[in-house]
Amino acid sequence: MARIVPFRLRPPAMLCALLLAAPAAAREVETYAIDPDHTRVVVAVDHAGFSRALGAVSGARGTIVIATEPTGIDWGASRVEVEVPLAGLDFGAEAITRAVLGRGFLDAGRHPQARFVGTGTEATADNQARVCGELTLRGVTRPLCLDVRLNALKRHPLPPFRRTAGFSATATLDRTEYGIDAWPTVVGHTVEMRIEVEATLDRSAAREDTP
Repeated sequence: MARIVPFRLRPPAMLCALLLAAPAAAREVETYAIDPDHTRVVVAVDHAGFSRALGAVSGARGTIVIATEPTGIDWGASRVEVEVPLAGLDFGAEAITRAVLGRGFLDAGRHPQARFVGTGTEATADNQARVCGELTLRGVTRPLCLDVRLNALKRHPLPPFRRTAGFSATATLDRTEYGIDAWPTVVGHTVEMRIEVEATLDRSAAREDTP
């Protein structure tokens, strides 16, 4: 006759030891290259109270480092660095664009790039975060924070089917803080920005797995 062995509950201390010994889920850190063809910055500024002048620029380049855990993005361990070519800025009319790029405003001839380097990121809601850093514009560097939403982080449905991250972001700055103070009674001080970003996984970059 087979001997029946009673099931014994493990003592709490033993259960704790087993849990501590189990491998922790790894955090994965990947580098994404910003796609200049699918990244666009749109700016809006008041024009003498009559309308809001709209300008847009493509061609941004840079990297986004994304840290992920089984529960989602670890925003605090993620970071971004991007450069925007100001020569591509277009306000829809040649005269207006030329004035904005001239010495009275962006002075793009001497300062052809706008550069943003993230210094800290904090989650604000599901798939949303506040990304703060330093924006360099017209040779002046000032702190700037962006409100960012993650739209998708997955394999792209079109060739070459790369893993892609998509973000939308908004920010507001005072142009006078960057030495852009021409035409103060005609052009508003506040500049609103909307940014749409796509970035593809950079397989040449080192991939990190941390416990």
